[in-house]
Amino acid sequence: MRKNSLTLAAVALITATLLATTYHGTKDKIETAQRELEQKTLLEIIPVEQHSNDLLLDTEEIPEHFWPTLGLPEGGKVHIARNENGAPSAVIFPAIAPDGYSGKIKMIIGLNIDGSIAGVRITEHGETPGLGDKVDLAKSNWVLGFDGKSLGNPSLNRWAVKKDGGDFDQFTGATITPRAVINQISRALRYFQEDKKRLIQRATRSQSGINNDEQGDSHGN
Repeated sequence: MRKNSLTLAAVALITATLLATTYHGTKDKIETAQRELEQKTLLEIIPVEQHSNDLLLDTEEIPEHFWPTLGLPEGGKVHIARNENGAPSAVIFPAIAPDGYSGKIKMIIGLNIDGSIAGVRITEHGETPGLGDKVDLAKSNWVLGFDGKSLGNPSLNRWAVKKDGGDFDQFTGATITPRAVINQISRALRYFQEDKKRLIQRATRSQSGINNDEQGDSHGN
């Protein structure tokens, strides 16, 4: 009886170890795949030749009081793009439109440091195939129409679908989805306008710290 108990305990231990190993291995693969997908999406907005740093690692936290503006219930990070001199040249951050036709529409928005849009990508949605799903670049080029736009171009009251008196196209048979995306992008532009000074200051300080460390290392050598 004791021998059987020891055997069962050994089998249970081996099984638990195998399950834990499999879990951690699978988890690592999933996290790696997620990082690769995130990096690919970031580089679609700010291509590698337009920045000199690691977009995944160079980030600043979004202050909690801005979470509602961006539709982020759990916060998020701003990815900083830098020019060849290390100065901030663009930012990319997440946002969620809460009022799509079929629920939330997740996106990332890239803005040049002057506030103009570098690119927008829809990352997750449940919109109707053939109608609202045209906000996805894989389905249509509609989202590219935001490139180069800003709070002043067009004017704030023109940040709407044409049906509502704005400058942006809606889809035949689907107005709610593009309206939700446009409204969220407009809110994102206003967020950046309010948080821009803080972001640039923090990004500049962090770059100064890196430069000082590099100079210290060179003197040490």
